[in-house]
Amino acid sequence: HAAMLVIRLLGFPPFSWVARALTKPDPSLRVQTLGLTFDAPFGVAAGFDKDAVGVDGLHALGFGHVEVGTVTAIPQTGNPKPRLFRLIPDRAVVNRMGFNNHGSYAAAGRLERARRRRHRTVLGVNIGKSRIVDVENAVVDYVTSTRLLAPVADYLVVNVSSPNTPGLRSLQAVESLRPLLTAVKDAAEDTPLLVKIAPDLSDDDIRDVTALALELGLQGIVATNTTIARDDLGLVTDPAVVTAAGAGGLSGKPLAPRALEVLRLVRSLVPDSFCVISAGGVETAADVRERLDAGATLVQGYTGFLYRGPLWARQINRGLVRA
Repeated sequence: HAAMLVIRLLGFPPFSWVARALTKPDPSLRVQTLGLTFDAPFGVAAGFDKDAVGVDGLHALGFGHVEVGTVTAIPQTGNPKPRLFRLIPDRAVVNRMGFNNHGSYAAAGRLERARRRRHRTVLGVNIGKSRIVDVENAVVDYVTSTRLLAPVADYLVVNVSSPNTPGLRSLQAVESLRPLLTAVKDAAEDTPLLVKIAPDLSDDDIRDVTALALELGLQGIVATNTTIARDDLGLVTDPAVVTAAGAGGLSGKPLAPRALEVLRLVRSLVPDSFCVISAGGVETAADVRERLDAGATLVQGYTGFLYRGPLWARQINRGLVRA
């Protein structure tokens, strides 16, 4: 909460002027995709600013885009606390936040105001299923959010891959995903639409979801979300600490190898114009460069923010220019 208060403050003059003077990305880093211009390829993944309250401050810190959310149609408090645990030796985090957010109506109002600003970053919005809504009624729930948020989003991401909402990941099965994405795409109209997938999907399932995205005319895929795996990640944190953290999605450095594998697989299946956003285990400029060289159009991070601090985006942008 304290960190977000500081970030929000950085969104207001004169603090924003000073921050932007120190962090503004080099023009050589600009990326054109989704019909948009991104100041830099590295942005903030969904989960950091769930309610679109810090987008101006995050822009001032040098991020090339901010993906707000995950936002649900119905406001919800999320899972009981504690629900976020650091695995410090692994530079990782386990979270079971559960889509705590103020709801799509509140987010739409904030985003509408943010879009009016003369200097702003690209604003993506990540939408998910409300917890109290049954999976069988998920389509209506997602469409409700889409109708409110698509008009105020630069791009929209359908999140069917969080491990912290019961039943959500079942929507990644093609037979469930097809009607959902079809309905959301219709409701989104001209707003670019992407889908976010889990690293725990099999390669065959990833191929199926990617083929569906292409068939339905989606503009991109975000790969990947957090993982429910704990084995075979090479964790060095005391196993008792990992066990005590309990269920939830693991993010951070241990996720990097699988996230890179999924990126390479998705990129091999899609045309160059298709936007592939890589997330998972990114912390340094070298990590971002590796993802871009592997075919990522854009790269996102979140966990690294907790370990690197507020100058993280500036460090990465400067490292990319020097590389």
